[in-house]
Amino acid sequence: MRRTSASLVAGALVAALAWASGPSSPAIALDPSAGVADLTQDINEILSDSRLTIARAGVVVKSAQTGEELYATDAGKLMIPASNTKLFTSAAAAETLGLDYRFTTTVLSSGRKAGSFLTGDLVLRGTGDPTMLAADYDALAAEVAAAGIKVVTGKLVADDTWFDSQRLGNDWSWDDETAYYAAPISALTASPDRDYDAGSVIVAVAADGDKVKVSTTPETDYLKIVNKATVGSQTNVLIERQHGTRTVVITGTVASPYQEWVAVDDPTAYVSSLFRKSLTKHGVKVLGPTTTGATPEGAKELAKHESMTLGELLVPFMKLSNNIHAEILTKAMGRKAVNQGTWSAGLKVSTDFARANGVQVINMRDGSGLSRRDGFSPGSIAQLLTAVRGKPWFPTWYESLPIAGNADRFVGGTLRNRMRNTPAANNVHAKTGSLTGVTSLSGYVTSADGEPLIFSIMLNQYLSGSPKDIEDKIAVRLAQFSRANPVNAPAELRTAQDAPAGDLECSWLKPVQC
Repeated sequence: MRRTSASLVAGALVAALAWASGPSSPAIALDPSAGVADLTQDINEILSDSRLTIARAGVVVKSAQTGEELYATDAGKLMIPASNTKLFTSAAAAETLGLDYRFTTTVLSSGRKAGSFLTGDLVLRGTGDPTMLAADYDALAAEVAAAGIKVVTGKLVADDTWFDSQRLGNDWSWDDETAYYAAPISALTASPDRDYDAGSVIVAVAADGDKVKVSTTPETDYLKIVNKATVGSQTNVLIERQHGTRTVVITGTVASPYQEWVAVDDPTAYVSSLFRKSLTKHGVKVLGPTTTGATPEGAKELAKHESMTLGELLVPFMKLSNNIHAEILTKAMGRKAVNQGTWSAGLKVSTDFARANGVQVINMRDGSGLSRRDGFSPGSIAQLLTAVRGKPWFPTWYESLPIAGNADRFVGGTLRNRMRNTPAANNVHAKTGSLTGVTSLSGYVTSADGEPLIFSIMLNQYLSGSPKDIEDKIAVRLAQFSRANPVNAPAELRTAQDAPAGDLECSWLKPVQC
């Protein structure tokens, strides 16, 4: 049975009631104000939705200033967080790497330059930059040419050793392998757009007379395209890379232009092909084959590219819930902390950070939340949200969270079509999370009294009908909350705009549908 509490216990007492790993232990209400009692009644009514009858629901609401618990139901229960996991990854990255952290991509020579000849190998070394575009690799190739090199007698060596060779995350579903939001992780990768969807290529189709024309962004011959699509009266097309191959098969009918973001099988090999093509374009011929390996000692730098700062990267990462950014940052943390660019090292950094900030119920299997073995409690998420408010990087991190009802895609993010024209619009800063049968929303909201509140809503194991609107109704109700005055909320909540349907992050649906 779901347990509920409302409390006016002083902040010092509530702070002493650390989140337990077992079922929630509600405090006893000491003559709660009319506003708190009213809030409790309304949230209970919202959670009585029939879609949650056989599901699990955990909700926590706290005062950000005092830590006072205003509402809690199953606060200590371990639940699947989906992309709420990114709250922990992003906060740990801000703490560990710093907001000024930049990824570097360099070109080095391991041989001697004699005139326009480089006698030796040309090395392309990456550190995981997810913002690298084909144009950036082209600029590096142009720098090599500008250095007067026209012939490389040795090999083109791709050095991706900054990270380990494990490409896919723990427990990721096999049927996500070709999806761009589950792309392989490598220290050398490339994005097709300025959402920075690293490790993927955009494959587009369009009717061209009686034939279907196929193009890619960026232009690349790395993928093998098998076009079986035909021109028809409507667009009903499937663009899918075959598992474990570079082959993309296109089937169905095309009437209007359509495009799909497709994960490559091997980001390092893909980047190597882009870079070699750019070298050729700029008049640099590499006589040897393309290989992989570590940069030799004493190699000399020829060209270098630095990414935007982590503080800037947090915007596309968190606003659009980018899984690949989360996993790259996880490995980057491991590399910085113990010189190991691995999931295990990076996840230990995130877990240690969480525990150092009072989080007790936590099980991290990846950095993004794609794993269904990730587990947090609503109380643990609320504790993290409370603890990070005192960090020097908090203002930048806070602004990277999606903002409800703000139509600007890089402001509203995954919440830009939710809670519009309500008291929560441009008020709620929160991280969404979605998997099939899982949805979560955790963050910050300012009440009608101007009081900052922290909340975490986690809904698991529902069978049909996404209950994101339930999250929105709770968030709107929190924006209406007044300690002194009851709110006639139910009527307003019933007419509030429903959240978009669907079980995946709306930002993951390409072309973007939110």
